[in-house]
Amino acid sequence: MDGTLAAAELEQLRKEFTANPGYRLAQNAVTRVTVDDVAINREILNTIDHSLSTTLDDWKATNQERSGRCWLFAGLNLLRVGVMRKTGLKEFEFSQNHAMFWDKIERANYFLEAIIETAGRDLDDRTVAFLLESVASDGGQWNMFAALVAKHGLVPKGYMPETQSSSNTARMNSILKYQLRQGSRAVRTAAAESIDAARAVKADILQVIYRVLCIHLGTPPESFDWQWTDKDKQFHRDGTLTPQEFAARYVELPVADYVCLVHDPRPTSPTGRTFTVEYLGNVVGGPPVIYLNVDMSVIKDVAARSIQGGEPVWFGCDVGKMMSNDFAIWDARLYDLPALYDAQFELDKAARLAYHETQMTHAMLFTGVDVLDGVTRRWRVENSWGSERGKDGFYTMNGSWFDQYVFEIAARRDGLPAELQQVLDAEPIVLPAWDPMGALARLAVPVPLGE
Repeated sequence: MDGTLAAAELEQLRKEFTANPGYRLAQNAVTRVTVDDVAINREILNTIDHSLSTTLDDWKATNQERSGRCWLFAGLNLLRVGVMRKTGLKEFEFSQNHAMFWDKIERANYFLEAIIETAGRDLDDRTVAFLLESVASDGGQWNMFAALVAKHGLVPKGYMPETQSSSNTARMNSILKYQLRQGSRAVRTAAAESIDAARAVKADILQVIYRVLCIHLGTPPESFDWQWTDKDKQFHRDGTLTPQEFAARYVELPVADYVCLVHDPRPTSPTGRTFTVEYLGNVVGGPPVIYLNVDMSVIKDVAARSIQGGEPVWFGCDVGKMMSNDFAIWDARLYDLPALYDAQFELDKAARLAYHETQMTHAMLFTGVDVLDGVTRRWRVENSWGSERGKDGFYTMNGSWFDQYVFEIAARRDGLPAELQQVLDAEPIVLPAWDPMGALARLAVPVPLGE
């Protein structure tokens, strides 16, 4: 036995498949329509209920288009609720393009600093190779969003609207990747002389990166005249504001006081401990990305209480599993794949993380929850894939899906139990740069599912 796949074995596989009428029937179906259309569980569809005991949203869904900016959209969607309340506007959006511009330039600086720090290692060192592979991604984490708001502020969408490249980032990102990888070579060479020499080279590279971003995204406004007409047709004027002044005046939530609760059930990830991921961040000198690992029951309780208190919840999940755009539903049993393939799909959440079958791939906003006798049954989700998908851009998530595929929420620190608040100050466990807990920040350009 040398491991070769022999002709006799291949013939046996063919005979076994052909002899089973169920396999042939499945083949006939799946070769004509999508596997999801064949495997969808009618029992789940027949019980879909989009009603909830608490619903907060009364606005239109946003659209990240062909970009990996979900984390920015989810964060800005959370903050826009307060602006609409304060201004009396029926609809309002922050400029997602403005936030992405500053993330890109800050991320470039963060990356080049990491290259300087690792300049003494070989190029095939796993960390160096990872940095070079994942450079100029669109994704991010809550703490990275908070760092951008704190440093660069916010502007209404009209003062830095979308461009072709903000809505479709692939080509722009390819230029950024080239320039940063080329720059890495120059920085590593200069670092052999001194850190000062490396940072002088870095400054030249950042000048190019800034120029590329301005060409693709436009130049961010230093200030703007803010005036508006509210939903009652009343006109308001608030004068000339900088992005920082606008954020300070119109963001009601204490963004810097939010913390990330995660559910990481791997045996190597102790519950009740804080974690960080090496080289996960965007603003040098900004707050680190810190996770507090808790039981799923804690995440559900904190999220439900926040929504019932009138505040949506930012969260991260593995969006592509067991979802339907047509029916606007997520359910852990939505597709009966074991029956279709006559095969086991038995990896639990911890095993899926360990064996690269799951990771955080998308951030969205919880805007509603259904609670019966103290038990959370389903959740309303505001997505950022436009109003054409889901139910006008909104979805219902059943509790079974939440347990299996939700990984993270951002929550007010003072809303946590006292014992968890104390744990947040402990020195975090450092996970390697490639750990799946950092995956949300490594998004390239995901196309919304269902296209």
